[in-house]
Amino acid sequence: MTVEIRRTLLHVQNTLIEEGRAVEPATKLVAALAIIKNPWFGMGYVENLRPAIIESGPVVGKLLTEMILDVTSDTLEGYGKASVVGMGGSLEHAQALTHTLFFGNQLRDAVNAKSYLAFTNTRGAAGCAMMIPLMDKNDGGRRSHYQTIHLNVPDAPADDEVIIAFGASVGGHPHHRIGDRYQDLAEMGRDVENPAGV
Repeated sequence: MTVEIRRTLLHVQNTLIEEGRAVEPATKLVAALAIIKNPWFGMGYVENLRPAIIESGPVVGKLLTEMILDVTSDTLEGYGKASVVGMGGSLEHAQALTHTLFFGNQLRDAVNAKSYLAFTNTRGAAGCAMMIPLMDKNDGGRRSHYQTIHLNVPDAPADDEVIIAFGASVGGHPHHRIGDRYQDLAEMGRDVENPAGV
């Protein structure tokens, strides 16, 4: 079985003004999407998803990583991932294709990142909303880089497709001023070395 890619899309958003104030330097959000044939479509319940995961992950991950880096080069600061499976598939299919190191480590390794990739997975019809959450590639407690890319593809996913995406940011969200988790933890008397606060 080979990965069947119908289309790729590249979304680039530059924010120059926010809240009536100039954003200097402008921030950038980038999303790279691949619309692929769901490898398990029409098969009913499949017990072992690993063969298609191992085959698809590196191919799609490498492709989307190259698309992201063509825009950001070495300036990437935040990242995340998302998938939307068509109505003829299972949510497990969307998760299987993104929650694997065969996929995510293509981007993580390329940018020498330390944190996990924030994520969303959902099932929907063509044109449904897709959200890609982002966080700092090295510091999960850095709130300035908690952002979300919102987009949709008018004709995807079809019932037999999955949209798979990486998202990235250059800069944090404009005019960020909510502090970070470490400030909260210190003020609450909690361990600042534990950004999850658990």
